Amino acid sequence: MEAVVVDIGSKLLKAGPAVPDQAPALIIPNQMKRIPEDGSMNDSSPFEDIIVEPVERGFIKDWDAMEDLLHHILYTGLGWEIGNEGQILFTDPLCTPKAAREQLVQLMFETFNISGFYASEQAVLSLYAVGRISGCTVDIGHGKIDIAPVIEGAVQHIASRRFEIGGIDLTKLLAEELGKSNPLVNIKMSDVEKIKEQFSCCADDELAYEKIKRSCQTEQHTLPDGQVITIGRERYTVGEALFQPSILGLEAHGIVEQLVRCISTVSSDNHRQLLENTVLCGGTASMTGFEERFHKEAGLCSSAVRPALIKAAWSWSSLSLVPKFAILQSQLYISLPLLVKLLFRENKLFVDMEMVFDKL
Repeated sequence: MEAVVVDIGSKLLKAGPAVPDQAPALIIPNQMKRIPEDGSMNDSSPFEDIIVEPVERGFIKDWDAMEDLLHHILYTGLGWEIGNEGQILFTDPLCTPKAAREQLVQLMFETFNISGFYASEQAVLSLYAVGRISGCTVDIGHGKIDIAPVIEGAVQHIASRRFEIGGIDLTKLLAEELGKSNPLVNIKMSDVEKIKEQFSCCADDELAYEKIKRSCQTEQHTLPDGQVITIGRERYTVGEALFQPSILGLEAHGIVEQLVRCISTVSSDNHRQLLENTVLCGGTASMTGFEERFHKEAGLCSSAVRPALIKAAWSWSSLSLVPKFAILQSQLYISLPLLVKLLFRENKLFVDMEMVFDKL
């Protein structure tokens, strides 16, 4: 039986067998709806509107819900058989508390009876995906932004930074902006999320954004319920918030300057290597115009060495059926099966909880 790879995000859970050069077998939302134990649902059910989100800002918060979700993924989605469980690799978000790691290990060994466990940091895997072992990752996730310098396959935790903003905050911002320009329309957050993925983009620079605020061409969009809204400068505000966090009410530097400041705390001998091997990942990074704006901001940053983005060496043709905003989220997943094969061959998968706890 092939080992299984699981990447748990704030919005999506990706899982599948460790087969190289294949996209995840399952990419599903990790949002769940609570239902009665007998499975019945009707119009008057008190469970109808109870939505459970087991992951918040990248970390598992509801362990009972996550257990149910993993049970569905492993046994129903991937075909595991009770009593014949295999090995598993999890991706590990930046700054994961030790207690959370221990709880995940305990859950997998005691509840799922797995035969082997390994957790690898997301930043390292993102670099593996583009053929690097040193560099810096900027992961713009649904619930957080992680900036992590990596040297020779090791995350520099002292220099790494985690910011409690992400795609969900940009969605809320867009909802507020659309509400101002369309005061008579009630827009669901799920519809706002789709509008963000379809329309959001970045202005060329701050000056261009100021011009757009004063005058911007608008277009109409029909919501699933038939309501019609007007979309204009709002689409640019979403992207601009990453470079001007003050739009979100935050007193912080833009994402490029944050990257440079993180790397500046590492030994100067590694500055060039880290800045010239910068990898963007996370769905928000695929926003129209974001990469170009990132390059432009990099040319104006305070560092003598300018950040340079590394393109993925592998083709995305196999992901042609994956939504645009899910492509970069799958990038680190592509490297996981290769890592699993290596770990299995070198017997580095942990086979009991004591071995894992010794390494945590």
